[in-house]
Amino acid sequence: MDINLFIKQAFAEDFGDGDHTSQSTIPANAQGKAKLLVKQNGIIAGVDLAKQIFSQLDPNLKVTITINDGEKIAIEDVVFTVEGSSRSIVMAERLVLNCMQRMSGIATNTSQYVEKLSGLKTKILDTRKTTPNFRYFEKLAVKIGGGENHRMGLYDMIMIKDNHVDFSGGIEKAIDSVHAYLKANNKNLKIEIEVRNLTELQQVLNHGGVHRIMLDNYNYADLRKAVEMIDGKYETEASGGITIENIREYAECGVDYISVGALTHQIKSLDLSLKAIN
Repeated sequence: MDINLFIKQAFAEDFGDGDHTSQSTIPANAQGKAKLLVKQNGIIAGVDLAKQIFSQLDPNLKVTITINDGEKIAIEDVVFTVEGSSRSIVMAERLVLNCMQRMSGIATNTSQYVEKLSGLKTKILDTRKTTPNFRYFEKLAVKIGGGENHRMGLYDMIMIKDNHVDFSGGIEKAIDSVHAYLKANNKNLKIEIEVRNLTELQQVLNHGGVHRIMLDNYNYADLRKAVEMIDGKYETEASGGITIENIREYAECGVDYISVGALTHQIKSLDLSLKAIN
């Protein structure tokens, strides 16, 4: 991820031919100071990114951090202060808040899922259900909140899902085609396959050639049976229909991972505010 390019493009989207409000109301030489004020309890994320945003807009801005990424925050906490050109502070404000509020919402949400699994071996995974061009930061927020990242995109792991199986002509053909492709293209990628029922699971177990098996939309009884059938030969991942209310019950079935799309795509941003210090 080219973070500098992301910031540059985000500023270009926001500024157009200039921040005419700031330019018309704030003297060019005005100096000021502002604080990042917490208005909702949670986990803070995006502090390092905010520092980069301020620096890229105006290298003379000074950011003093008091609460770091991943730390718990409470209402009225001050995460950092920024001082220097008043115009620069105001121009960077919205991009900083947009990033930090969403990232902090994701980190806070993830931490709540992780807490539900306290004492169990099961790890929480994110998915590709992310905001276009903001995936890197959303997945970073998941890690800040205590979760783990699944594949970053289509390029860093083989994920054979139900449509791949159906379009390729079946489980065995799909797995064999993947191995032929990886060999022909000199690629070394881990292979995961999704199975919809115990019959498909048995087909995978009979055939082999994968690293992880995703057990999609299983009930508790079938999930426990599936883990028993796999017997540690492959990594296991549960997905589908799993919420914060039932996630511990799914984890207690013995799976290694649970992937939750809601970590990133059903998020309420955390309430933060950048306030001038007079």
